[in-house]
Amino acid sequence: MPRIKTRLLALAVLPAVVLPALSGCSDPGASAAGASPSPSTARNGVAYNASPEQNRIRAQKDPAAAAAVPAAIGKNGKLTVATTAGSIPLSFYATDNKTPIGVEVDLAQLVADKLGLALDVQVTSWENWPLKTQSGDFEAVFSNVGINKDRVKLFDFSTYRAAYMGFEAKKSSTYNVKGADDISGLKVSVGSGTNQEKILLAWNKDLESRGKAPATLQYYSSDADTILALSSGRTDLNIAPYPSVSYRENTRNDLKVVGKVNAGWPSETLVAATTLRGNGLAPAITDALNSAIKDGSYGKVLDRWGLTEEALPESKTVTEANFGSAQTGKTQ
Repeated sequence: MPRIKTRLLALAVLPAVVLPALSGCSDPGASAAGASPSPSTARNGVAYNASPEQNRIRAQKDPAAAAAVPAAIGKNGKLTVATTAGSIPLSFYATDNKTPIGVEVDLAQLVADKLGLALDVQVTSWENWPLKTQSGDFEAVFSNVGINKDRVKLFDFSTYRAAYMGFEAKKSSTYNVKGADDISGLKVSVGSGTNQEKILLAWNKDLESRGKAPATLQYYSSDADTILALSSGRTDLNIAPYPSVSYRENTRNDLKVVGKVNAGWPSETLVAATTLRGNGLAPAITDALNSAIKDGSYGKVLDRWGLTEEALPESKTVTEANFGSAQTGKTQ
């Protein structure tokens, strides 16, 4: 049975930060359900490859970026990267149900290549990556993490993709979600402790302050339950990372995108590689990403997964020191 809650769960903010609770992007795992990737071309022209044999786009080592890797991190010759493997096309399991693939893994591979390190991908839960990154189990996180004022207290970031949330609904619906008024009185499924939830809670507060009916937020225990509830009409809308709702719109016949909002609403944010604050790895990753942008491998990866519209013209290192002034919301 789907587990439905109607209030915000307690969120551990410090010292173990729950990733989506800190107003960046969302839990990719909240949107993994739906049609499995097919070798046939989707409606957006992308032929999603879900096999373990990815034949990933690779990059040449960048000596300058590699030289910037802190000795303590590079001494074992590996870059240990965490991802959640819960959302197509961000990161998910291949058809063998054990190989993590997706745009996040591909971008992590480019970074490892540029830094002259072997990529070691570790799949973890959405809730566990913050503590494990702080403990040193993970050196970087590539999992649709957005930058915000709470996360920069504990982590440093290297930006690599635009950050948007999408609303999806049954194809027969007439919803057009642009703001709080458009969800008034509706049932909306959302991941607990995610940035999507933060947005919806703010919208509900606004609705209630104006005497309008808030949305009923629904929380399901699995991704499959979430999409089943949406497709069966038990919930009116689902909000999830835009790449995932767009993927479903292009590979299913029963769902469509009915709204888009920046993940940092009411401000803007970007998706970024996440590293432990002050350990010196973020600048090296930023250099690696910019090298990949320059040589074209970055663009090829995004194109491979149908995410070219989320490309950035350059990567920037964002820390607590420059968070307020960093241009974190501009895309190509």
